[in-house]
Amino acid sequence: MKKKKLNTAHKIYSEETVNKYQKKINLLGYKDSYDAVIFLNIRLISSILLFFVLLYFLEFGYIIAPIVTFLYFWFLPKIFIDKKVEKRAEKLDNEAMYFFEVLTLSLETGRNLKTALELTANNIDSELSGEFKKALEEVKYGKGLNEALESLKLRIPSDTINNIILNISQSNIFGNSIIETMYNQIDYIRDRQIMRTKAKINKIPLKVSVISVIFFIPLLLLLILSPVIIDYFS
Repeated sequence: MKKKKLNTAHKIYSEETVNKYQKKINLLGYKDSYDAVIFLNIRLISSILLFFVLLYFLEFGYIIAPIVTFLYFWFLPKIFIDKKVEKRAEKLDNEAMYFFEVLTLSLETGRNLKTALELTANNIDSELSGEFKKALEEVKYGKGLNEALESLKLRIPSDTINNIILNISQSNIFGNSIIETMYNQIDYIRDRQIMRTKAKINKIPLKVSVISVIFFIPLLLLLILSPVIIDYFS
């Protein structure tokens, strides 16, 4: 049945398009992911409905409808998928340092990687720990740990975290020191957070300048010119 559904969908959408959107949707996490074909169908049907509603109800609908429909069709994935993925990536990056610090401490006590991951994921309440719990569930159902970690990377929109997962997998395969790898990765995360904070601080003067131009300068001009305006109208 599923195969028939895919074949029907591929008559409307190319396999490349379906796979492209499915990869993006997977980055929303296992809790919020859904079938790409459903999203593409909703976008297509709602775009058609929007076009005919604007065409029928607006006086210049034949001009406005194609433009608005095109913009809606183009920006819908960016608003409902890309923006959510960006926010999720930032959230996961903020959770990463604490999660991996606890994981490193668990490894230092002599636990193996799987046990350390279980202990860390079960004692931290965060979206990142939830994704690791999902990966560990897959291990219980028969997947290898490295295979589960590879699947986990498909649900993580952060390059930093995916790089750490890759290093953990490689250390696990080749028998390298995972603890040393983790300390290097934690230092890297800390440096990135410092750089991100500095970048935000550097943007503050620009934001203040924009707010000043929009709000304070017109108000100041109004206060200065108000006597002149009052005299003119009196």
